Amino acid sequence: MASMSAILSKSPFLSQPLSKTPPSDLPFSASVSVSFPSKSHRRGGVIRAGLIAPDGGKLVELVVAEPRRREKKHEAAELPRVELTPIDLQWMHVLSEGWASPLGGFMRESEFLQTLHFNSLRLDDGSVVNMSVPIVLAIDDEQKAGIGESRRVALVDSDGNPVAILSDIEIYKHPKEERIARTWGTTAPGLPYVEEAITNAGNWLIGGDLEVLEPVKYNDGLDRFRLSPAELRKELEKRGADAVFAFQLRNPVHNGHALLMTDTRRRLLEMGYKNPILLLHPLGGYTKADDVPLSWRMKQHEKVLEDGVLDPETTVVSIFPSPMHYAGPTEVQWHAKARINAGANFYIVGRDPAGMGHPVEKRDLYDADHGKKVLSMAPGLERLNILPFRVAAYDKTQGKMAFFDPSRPQDFLFISGTKMRTLAKNKENPPDGFMCPGGWQVLVDYYDSLTPAGKLPEVVSA
Repeated sequence: MASMSAILSKSPFLSQPLSKTPPSDLPFSASVSVSFPSKSHRRGGVIRAGLIAPDGGKLVELVVAEPRRREKKHEAAELPRVELTPIDLQWMHVLSEGWASPLGGFMRESEFLQTLHFNSLRLDDGSVVNMSVPIVLAIDDEQKAGIGESRRVALVDSDGNPVAILSDIEIYKHPKEERIARTWGTTAPGLPYVEEAITNAGNWLIGGDLEVLEPVKYNDGLDRFRLSPAELRKELEKRGADAVFAFQLRNPVHNGHALLMTDTRRRLLEMGYKNPILLLHPLGGYTKADDVPLSWRMKQHEKVLEDGVLDPETTVVSIFPSPMHYAGPTEVQWHAKARINAGANFYIVGRDPAGMGHPVEKRDLYDADHGKKVLSMAPGLERLNILPFRVAAYDKTQGKMAFFDPSRPQDFLFISGTKMRTLAKNKENPPDGFMCPGGWQVLVDYYDSLTPAGKLPEVVSA
């Protein structure tokens, strides 16, 4: 088998391409029916080529230009300070690169309320763009008092280093209960993001225009995979993409995902596109404790690519810097909207996207089909073609992942995310053909690495 370095040297991918296998927030046996738009992307019977325009018509990039960085750092040193949490820094990264275009900074109250109540923002020209998840910055009473009458603040990291300036600020109340209820549809205890980022956050929100002093880097060995929307657009144009189909994932990938992605590309070719490109886009921000960490997922994706499960020539793999809310149909709109800004005109959605088990009751928090239904109706996403999954499962008669045939259900095995994790924890192998051996070994190694600490993450539903 070709080495990873050999594969990368042959691929035009900017950083190092990765696993081309298509996952999402699905359990590991993909589900849902597929429907490809036969006319929505045709005008006068001709397929429209080229990348979709960003929301608002222009990609908003908020990183200060190199010649002005020293000047801005001096300015920041004289301003009142607001320290950012790790999740705040991830949202700053999201904003700085334009994933939330046309948003120009942490939300002021009018933007916050539109997001909570309408899942959209109305622009000055009257047009509407989707925005379903609040991107806000919380401060406490002491920080608010320290800001006083200043119209600008410096945002600093945990070491006190200025990383951004927030200007023309607005401070307003942080209605935590309303925010939680409208974002998650419940205020039940145990919501991971709520406990991590909202419950103990300050009682005020501060919004304003954001200037980020330098490009965000994590120095974790994965920065080469963190392509901004502008960098992704450049790479997609370099490859001559006339259609881009994006796949959101936060899980390791298996051969069923590869089957779904390969079939998606085949169908787009049949529609008349000449060079559809897959944007395989693992989520790189905050995830809950029992999810496989990003570094291990990326190792697994690399092995999948090395084993030739997916073609690096027709796949771009990049890390999406957003934190994960697990807010189901509300959050999946954010996942789709952000990919528009990266140039995607097709978005693949699976069963229960961005969902999780109910934190108190023994059931899923969201209806498994509501995510794809909401995406098809969501305000501001009319330009995006939504592609639901077909059902893929392990075909025992063929010894591989295949599309489910309802005429012979006894021949198919559905391997859930919980089952997959349990097998990996116990160092047991899945059926041959479920996942490439190299990718599976990475999962086994990950769970094995947790053993010395004497504690494994609790296995819960995906």
